[in-house]
Amino acid sequence: MRLRNIPGADEAVSNSPWVIQDAETKKGKWSEVFGKNQPLYIEVGMGKGQFITELSRRNPEINYIGIERYTSVLYRALQKRELLTEECGEEFPNLRYLCVDAKDLPNFFGKGEVDRIYLNFSDPWPKERHARRRLTSREFLARYEEILANGGLVEFKTDNRSLFDFSLEEVKESGWELLVCTYDLHHDKELMEGNVMTEYERKFSNLRNPIHKLVIRKPNRNAE
Repeated sequence: MRLRNIPGADEAVSNSPWVIQDAETKKGKWSEVFGKNQPLYIEVGMGKGQFITELSRRNPEINYIGIERYTSVLYRALQKRELLTEECGEEFPNLRYLCVDAKDLPNFFGKGEVDRIYLNFSDPWPKERHARRRLTSREFLARYEEILANGGLVEFKTDNRSLFDFSLEEVKESGWELLVCTYDLHHDKELMEGNVMTEYERKFSNLRNPIHKLVIRKPNRNAE
């Protein structure tokens, strides 16, 4: 959900050294941006950034990009990052951000440049006429297929059963390989090992809403 406009958010996002402003020019060159040739993981719709910030802290050997459409939301992530840096001395050099629309991902990443994509508690767009806007629709899966490396993964978590069922059908119709599927993540000890919770995940779990998760692999079209 979009936050109300926050005074100063646009300026803060535009001036932050961690937010890439000319992303189109970095297409195919993201390892140069980070200064390290490491696997590249992205989170689409990162919200306030708790999930991807914690991932970047745990895994310095991976480059991360958080993608958020709204400056008001991204501003909160930048504030959280600044606070953690002050409190813990964490610089998070392997984490950058883009303030862009997810439908334009192929404009910012080269073919096979991304190794993993995270989708967490995405907008369900409940009206049927808006189905194509869902981040797990076949239209978005086609975009992910363009930028993912061979064997690249998409991980998706939600508490919305209708959206999850829709996503499973789209995965099947699009020919992706379903590796993991659970309707109750927090009661699966194996899958919970190393699980990083988002703000929404913690909120909905506290409300006793079951958390659903799937992991899918990019299809190998050459084998067809």
